[in-house]
Amino acid sequence: MKNKYNISCIGLLWLFFCLSTSLYAQEIISVQGRVDGAEGPLVGVTVLIKGTQSATVTDYNGSFKIKAPKGASLLFEYMGYTSQEREVKADVLIVKLNENTESLKEITINTGYYSVKERERTGSIAKITAKDIELSPVVNPLQAIQGRMAGVHITQNTGIAGGGFDIEIRGRNSFRSSGVGANIPLYIIDGLPISENITANNSLLSDKLFQNKISVLNGINPKDIESIEILKDADATAIYGSRGANGVVLITTKKGIAGKTRFTINSSTSFSKVGKFMDMMNTQQFNQMRDEAFSNDGITVFPANAYDMNGMWDRNRYTDWQKELIGGTAISKDIALGVSGGNDFTRFNVNLAHGENGTVFPQSGKGFVRNSALINLNHRSQDDKWNISVMANYSVSTNDLPSADLTTPALKLPPNAPALYQPNGKLNWQDGTFNNPLAPLGKTYDSETRLLVLNTQIGYKILPSTSIKLNAGVTTNSIEDRVLEPHTIWNPSFNRTSDFWSISQKGTNNSDSFIIEPQIHLEKKFRDHSLKALVGGTFQSNSSDLFSNMGIGFSSNAFITNIGLAQMQIINQVKGSEYKYAALFIRLNYAYKDKYIVNLTGRRDGSSRFGDNNKFGNFGALGAAWIFSEETFAKNMSWLSFGKLRGSYGTTGSDNVGDYMYLDTYTANTDLYDGLSGLYPSRLFNPNYSWEKTTKLEMALEWSLFKNRINASLAWYQNRSSNQLIDIKLPGITGFPSITDNFGATIQNRGWEFTLNTINVRKKDWSWTTNFNISLPENKLIAFAGLEESTYKNSYVVGKSINLVSTYNYEGIDLSTGLYKFTDYDNNNIINTQDKKVFVEREMKFHGGLQNTLSYKNFSLDFLFQFVKQTNFNFDNIMTRPGTLITNYPERVVDRWSPSNLEGKYLQAHSSSSAASNSYGFLRESNRAISDASFIRLKNLSLGYQLALPKLGIELLNLYVQGQNLWTWTNYYGIDPEFTSIGNLPPLRTISFGMQLTF
Repeated sequence: MKNKYNISCIGLLWLFFCLSTSLYAQEIISVQGRVDGAEGPLVGVTVLIKGTQSATVTDYNGSFKIKAPKGASLLFEYMGYTSQEREVKADVLIVKLNENTESLKEITINTGYYSVKERERTGSIAKITAKDIELSPVVNPLQAIQGRMAGVHITQNTGIAGGGFDIEIRGRNSFRSSGVGANIPLYIIDGLPISENITANNSLLSDKLFQNKISVLNGINPKDIESIEILKDADATAIYGSRGANGVVLITTKKGIAGKTRFTINSSTSFSKVGKFMDMMNTQQFNQMRDEAFSNDGITVFPANAYDMNGMWDRNRYTDWQKELIGGTAISKDIALGVSGGNDFTRFNVNLAHGENGTVFPQSGKGFVRNSALINLNHRSQDDKWNISVMANYSVSTNDLPSADLTTPALKLPPNAPALYQPNGKLNWQDGTFNNPLAPLGKTYDSETRLLVLNTQIGYKILPSTSIKLNAGVTTNSIEDRVLEPHTIWNPSFNRTSDFWSISQKGTNNSDSFIIEPQIHLEKKFRDHSLKALVGGTFQSNSSDLFSNMGIGFSSNAFITNIGLAQMQIINQVKGSEYKYAALFIRLNYAYKDKYIVNLTGRRDGSSRFGDNNKFGNFGALGAAWIFSEETFAKNMSWLSFGKLRGSYGTTGSDNVGDYMYLDTYTANTDLYDGLSGLYPSRLFNPNYSWEKTTKLEMALEWSLFKNRINASLAWYQNRSSNQLIDIKLPGITGFPSITDNFGATIQNRGWEFTLNTINVRKKDWSWTTNFNISLPENKLIAFAGLEESTYKNSYVVGKSINLVSTYNYEGIDLSTGLYKFTDYDNNNIINTQDKKVFVEREMKFHGGLQNTLSYKNFSLDFLFQFVKQTNFNFDNIMTRPGTLITNYPERVVDRWSPSNLEGKYLQAHSSSSAASNSYGFLRESNRAISDASFIRLKNLSLGYQLALPKLGIELLNLYVQGQNLWTWTNYYGIDPEFTSIGNLPPLRTISFGMQLTF
């Protein structure tokens, strides 16, 4: 593996050297100047040498500098203004741009295989740029998307850096809520697909910390990203065929800009804490509950394990365990060095970055550390026929953490539990009565993830209207993690020793992928007609292997890292898989008078994940747009700058279902029989195993008003996913619990999306813009053949969301028994599973964000509010009977029912009542355990000051302070409304101080 990395890096450096030495010497003029608008200098105007890719942008004073050949033309472009072209004659240029309603013609959107101007787009594509990404002090770029895009909902699974995310693009299409490929979109980095499966389901050792979800994008430095486009509808995704069923996330990294060589230093330090603790019982409230519990059960002689009652503990102690265990400050440090430049023919960009992200846990090691390198090279020939782009991204990420999240013990430890340390500084076990929560810190989790993305794109222009292109690349993703569990993590009273109780576990998961995509592009214009065509093919090959083993018992903990020295060695998993994918695709785009546009895409896919009868699938889409603002009747509407009506219909499929699922397979049995290992059948052959299919329909209206000061869009979509792959339960006599097969079930995701961008103020010294988006999704099961006869009849209901929970109907507290009361639907005076008749939807009503960006002279302020209206599990879902165990409870449990408090929400405390325990068991599975989890969150705030110091050679100095997750308003009963797992560390509140220097 190391040789492969060395060869790749050496080859890349050699190519960089060759291209760098091929710069063409020309007679050039160093041009400097200023670009003004109606209200004064314009910031961010693109200054492009016409016919090349050499460009720069104006700074905060509207100034620019660029080196251009004498006699060349400079093109000045800015959204909302008429483009202007000026010939290079002198070394100083003062340009004034006029406002224009046709600015949408100049905005280009990346769709992966081709680019399209925003004005001519027929599909649904959401985009954010580096400007928005760099406003957020985040580790993973998905964090920067939250709340910024309509139709895209992202949930962070843990506040621990290096964890995973759940992303849904226009809803959940599959019953498979977890597992390989379930609802995961396609990630593409500079034209190269990146598989999330290795990190989403690595089956290694990260289940306690990350629930086996580690985002592959953790290996990408967010500050290396130029833009992120998310493709949503059929028109945008059908060209990706089966890979685009759950949407496509396109990531474009930063390229070099022609001109002088620029050096950039970016450094920041961040401080992160848990934003809000749960309100838990204090010592007085806890003691009152415990006293009540034993009194209600008539117990006066306290049991041996009631340490807080029998004198073993000091009952009057108080510790805020949330502050103690998860109340630390996670300090993060990031530094990045970049160099970019080039000339009209060769450009380069090199970024090196190092980041360290601590945790809020005490004594938690280094935390998440990422070292990354990005190299981008772009070259074109003098005759403009050849062009080549090379991108390499290499990162090494490590995590050094406790092997478990300390949030759960922080919520459950009683407030009067003993001190953590003895006076001599050693851990306190309180004479064997206290399981010290710091002891598990000795059980460590270490991981190392290596990601290499190497991509090359070569293009050749055969004719002015015809060109060929080759996209090829390789990715290598490897994870190695280890859990060390020395015997010293256990209570010394257990008398455990290393020769049996010390355990070492190690797992590795490696994945290699190769892709090659030849393409032919044609473009022809004749009079009022325009035709574009794209024909191409894809061949992709993935291979992966997984290995994990365990060692138990060491003569000394000094040897625990060497499993070969363990007294007992166990191989847990040995697994390898191979996946091959091939496709042909075509795109035809026709436009008449630049106002009637039709876009046709199609793809034929072949996948090794299906049997011979179903290896191939056909997918396609039709998109159309009518730019009605170009019609005669609209020309007289001075207030209408732009108007477009568009729609699309098509199908995509999904083979993201795991390898070899249709085959009958055998698994090696690690248990020996007569000293020999054997095989056992683990999956049944299914010749009918086939593609899942998603049909997508969309209609949208886009408009701009008052010289593009108001820009809005309204979209309605409907996605129907059928031929669902689900597990069909089998009788035990078959020897298999289930078989995976396509079923006649259809899931519908339907909804509305609205976006609004307004330019509120655009003056000489200051400006103010607003971005707003809202999505109203609806998920529904509209068909399920044979549901009532299947084992899923208690899980799904036709006409309801698939995010359905079967619950008991909570009626309150029975005044005669003092126990919770639930509806007895079969009237047999017994509450059992037959009474779980109430189906509650854990649903999202709407979500979105509101962003405002203000600037005054050299100051800039940006803030984003994220809002979500939803229901979810609350703390009652994990509630146990108060008073039974030495466990703390939320402060609201103080409101317990009693003859003097008939409106109490919780039962009286008991120490040993089985009836009360059973009642709480029903409560956890009742509709009371699901409630409102809506929230409004100040997701991001950024304040910056920018200035140039030309006398010192400093082009830009940006000093900034940024915040993430600063404030949350919610009525949610739990630690954080974003989570589904209540015991996880929530997203942290972060404040970052930084500096960016360009010279």
